Amino acid sequence: MAGRFKSYFLRGLAVLLPATLTIGIFVWGYTFIQENISSHINHGLVRLHLFSKGIEWDPAEGSEDYKFSTDQKEIWTKFWVDGWGSIAGFLIALIIVCVVGALLASVVGRSLWRMVEKFIMNTPVLSKVYPYVKQITDFVLTQEEQKQLFRRVVAVEYPRKGIWSVGFVTGTGLEKVVEAVKREFVTVLIPTSPTPFTGFVITVQKRQTIDLDMTIEEALRFIVSGGVITPDNESATAVLPEPDSQDKG
Repeated sequence: MAGRFKSYFLRGLAVLLPATLTIGIFVWGYTFIQENISSHINHGLVRLHLFSKGIEWDPAEGSEDYKFSTDQKEIWTKFWVDGWGSIAGFLIALIIVCVVGALLASVVGRSLWRMVEKFIMNTPVLSKVYPYVKQITDFVLTQEEQKQLFRRVVAVEYPRKGIWSVGFVTGTGLEKVVEAVKREFVTVLIPTSPTPFTGFVITVQKRQTIDLDMTIEEALRFIVSGGVITPDNESATAVLPEPDSQDKG
C-alpha cells in the first residue's frame, strides 16, 4: 500500500510540478515588474494627472489646498496604483523594455551598452556578480537567438581519444587550416553543463564527427540536465562484445 501511494504521489508530482513552476515563474515575473517598475510609473501617472489639473502635489500642511490635494492623491492612487489602473503601468513597462531591446539591436545602442558593461566590469563588487547573472539571463532569455547560430548536433572525440562529447556545428572551419591540411573541416562548439552557451570552440575534420539524430532543443535539454534527459531515439543499450572477442582478451 505504501509503495503504491509513493508511486501515485511521484507520478502526480511529475505531472503537476512543471506546470506549477511555470505558472510560478510567470507570477514572479509579473510581481517583480509590478513592484519594481510599474508602481513607480503609476505614481508618476498620478503626479502627472494632478499636475495637468493644476493641483499642487505637496502643498503646505494647513493651507487651503492641503486637504483637497491629499484627497485627490488618495483617490487617484487608489485607482492608478492599487486598482485596475496599475495595468497601465505594467503595459508601459513592457513597452519600455521593448524599446530598450530595439535600441540595443542597433549599432549605436550596442556601442552604448558595451560602455555600460565596461563600467560595470571595472566596478569592484559588481564585476564579481554581473558576469554570472548575465550568463544565466543570456541562457534563459536569448536562447532562441543562440540556437539560430547552431546548424546541427554532432559527437566529437574530445578532449581526448575515446571520450565523446556532444557539440554544435557553428561553421565550416578556418580557411588557412583547410588550405594547409587539404581536408574538409567544421567548427564545433563543445558546451559545458549546465550552461550550454559557454564552452570550447574546436576546429575538427568533418569526417571525425558523427551526426546525431537530435534536434538543437533536445541537445540543449541533454546538456542542461547533465545527460539525464536523453531523446528516445538516441538512448542506447550497452553493447556487449562477442564471446569470441572476450576469449581472445
